[in-house]
Amino acid sequence: MEKNLKIAIGSDHGGAKLKNEILEFINKELKQHTIQDFGGVEGVSSDYPDMASAVCDKVVSGACDIGILVCGTGQGMAIYANKVKGIRAVCVTDSTVARFTRQHNDANVLCLGGRIIGFEIAADIVKTFINTDFAGGRHQRRVDKINERENG
Repeated sequence: MEKNLKIAIGSDHGGAKLKNEILEFINKELKQHTIQDFGGVEGVSSDYPDMASAVCDKVVSGACDIGILVCGTGQGMAIYANKVKGIRAVCVTDSTVARFTRQHNDANVLCLGGRIIGFEIAADIVKTFINTDFAGGRHQRRVDKINERENG
């Protein structure tokens, strides 16, 4: 059964080029998914927390299933996103890590570095992240511990 996810995406200026390439890739190759773009324009300075906030709010509210954030390294987006209750953001540089973070950690926001990885690798990561489900089972117990800590 093919999934139809609602995806929130955003970037700062350092990730805008890669974000736009990812948008085009999803619209062309993974077209069953719905994407909401929260901005980021090449050459126009912006603050990554603003885009990360908008994307994370959509994921936490349930309006979107997952989020994709792109900045220069992906790290700033991941740091901010992980401050949002209910977000499990991961900064990923290969598809193996993308697969395991979805299967084992139930990651719901993917962070990428527009100055770190090229489009081909990013496309493979995005496709893997989107197409991988949380495995549950013994991994649920561990995600529950993360949630307990987050909730104090």
